Amino acid sequence: MKKGKIFVVGFGPGDRDHMTKRAVDVLQQSDCIIGYKTYVELIEPFVTAKAIISTGMTEEVSRAQEAVKLAEAGNLVSVISSGDSGVYGMAGLVYEVLIEKGWTEDEGIAVEIVPGISAINSCASILGAPIMHDACTISLSDHLTPWTVIEKRIEAAGMADFVIALYNPKSGRRTRQIQEAQTILLKYRSPNTPVGLVKSAFRENQNVVLTTLADMLEHDIGMLTTVVIGNSSTFFYDNKIITPRGYQRKYTLGAEKQSLKPHQRLKKEAEPWALNQETGEAQAGYEQIERKTQEASSLDFALKALSMVTKQEIENPMLVQQPIEDIFEFAVSPGVANKFITPEQMRILAEVIGETGTLEYTPDHRFLVKVPTNHPESMIEKLEQNQLIVMPMGDVLNLKACDFCYGEKAESIPYAEEIASKLGGLKLPKELHIGFNGCGMACYRAVFDDIGIVYRKKKFDLFIGAKPVGRTAHAAQPVAEGIEPDQLLPLLTELIEEYKQNAHPNERLFKYFKRVKKIQSFNYQDMSSKIEVEPAPCGD
Repeated sequence: MKKGKIFVVGFGPGDRDHMTKRAVDVLQQSDCIIGYKTYVELIEPFVTAKAIISTGMTEEVSRAQEAVKLAEAGNLVSVISSGDSGVYGMAGLVYEVLIEKGWTEDEGIAVEIVPGISAINSCASILGAPIMHDACTISLSDHLTPWTVIEKRIEAAGMADFVIALYNPKSGRRTRQIQEAQTILLKYRSPNTPVGLVKSAFRENQNVVLTTLADMLEHDIGMLTTVVIGNSSTFFYDNKIITPRGYQRKYTLGAEKQSLKPHQRLKKEAEPWALNQETGEAQAGYEQIERKTQEASSLDFALKALSMVTKQEIENPMLVQQPIEDIFEFAVSPGVANKFITPEQMRILAEVIGETGTLEYTPDHRFLVKVPTNHPESMIEKLEQNQLIVMPMGDVLNLKACDFCYGEKAESIPYAEEIASKLGGLKLPKELHIGFNGCGMACYRAVFDDIGIVYRKKKFDLFIGAKPVGRTAHAAQPVAEGIEPDQLLPLLTELIEEYKQNAHPNERLFKYFKRVKKIQSFNYQDMSSKIEVEPAPCGD
């Protein structure tokens, strides 16, 4: 059997000129390439792989799992990341998935990390020389890291006068983080601190803005933007951002004759702050250091940071490490056919969430809850004791039912509850919504879900593959009508199992239906409509 291998490839900014030869060679010899959709489109011209699997944002785990599965089957698989795969990329996650399966380097499938140019480097080269001195990168995405931890890192980097590159600064739903980062940094930096905003470095839509810390939010910042913030000595010069290398004490820029000859620069008189090479101790007392560096603002920041560290933390460095926090994520509902929640249930929910959790209400009568805890079982027990349904979040099956009119139309409720009980929470390649309508009016818009079910004349009509949003949005395709009630659950189970087994990671049901052309006995029909726009009378 052919031996498989995983390449985790960092392809840099995305243009061919900035890819390493090794990256191109690996991509061209791979049987399968897996990556975020936008990244796949960037490297597609350079590859000849038989299979290309693209997924959406936040689907990193499923990409890593699919890569391991394909490699174990004997394929050469490239998992791609923009920039460097080891900097907010896929390298660590691939190893995590392998380790969970008991992988070892000697006996497991081969893994090679192919490095690439990270965004901090590519963006810095466009801006000039902003990271010539100590610099750090901080991701503002709190998808996997609690915001409280990110805040501490921004605070520490600002206090220590690092040049800072902010990755993932802002998204459509995540807008406050960049604002809070600016607020923190303005405590330690001048409002006039140079800032560079680089969007899509070395790509077709590259855009560069030079601004200041005070004004940076006046400009467009998104997920494709890297924000480079200078330190206290960074300056603008001729449309460039420059950070001095920090050697002004050793030589004078622009002078014909340097004040210190090369052999004199290492003498203790020239650098009293340096350590004695024999004793390892400082060559001068603190008072001498303070006099010679009174204008060195970076030392002021360092001393201020040091003063905030307690004696206990110095003696036990482990105390200042940030513990990994377990976040329990789940959904809560008062019931499949119940939109009412009692005051007592709200009180219990608030008690479970506490001051550190978050609560988000969704249009399908559910609350999404995120709570730091090491004891999720006790939370589930308390909620279920108060007649609340606890469900998983993520790429699982959710049933969304109408509010149900009462009287004769309430007879469909047991069928909705049975589907939710048997299939709800099932892990799938992509989140799947079943919309359930209790009568033929279909006022709950079930036909705009992945699977739509309409109860009509004591039987069921079935719809598959809606695309509810986007330019090509369309309703689901009607595939069957008059389904007997006792046949509905077996039919849904078979249909969903086929999708689960054969769909690509992150592939929505409508995309899968369109690709395979047939699910069970149902043939695909194109439900999207092309809108013809009439020319305007003026000819424009």
